Amino acid sequence: MTDDRTRPPDDEPSAGAGPTETVRARGHENVAGTHASTWELTSDDWLTPAGDCIVGVEADRTPAEFDPAFVAACRDADATVVATLRAGGHEAVVTGRGDPDLTFEDERSLVARTSDYVDDRTVMVGADAAAADLDRDLVAALADGAALTLTLRIEP
Repeated sequence: MTDDRTRPPDDEPSAGAGPTETVRARGHENVAGTHASTWELTSDDWLTPAGDCIVGVEADRTPAEFDPAFVAACRDADATVVATLRAGGHEAVVTGRGDPDLTFEDERSLVARTSDYVDDRTVMVGADAAAADLDRDLVAALADGAALTLTLRIEP
């Protein structure tokens, strides 16, 4: 039996696609999406206005739960990691890269970074967009509490 969280949603092609992880979360009234170097999803059910990088709460998966094949693919310095965030009929695609130092050990949140900094929450480095760069209609939908689907895919 295939776990729905580790396969692409029905509207995404799977032929030739690399390993994929899907995380479902929701927006929150305090989503601001103004952080200049990161965006984050947390499994927490709350968000303060200070969390300007957090775009989703109540994430149903964290890095510690990701499939070992996905984690191994992300640890390749040449891996291209593509994140697709969908909420309220809006979409943002963020492209970054993997890193050999990624641990995927965090049990609370995941972070995409424009920098090369790595900690146990990091799922991609060198991202081409931070929270402040995301589509403002997407951010507004998240601030209204829209359901969020994040698909992380490794491009071959």
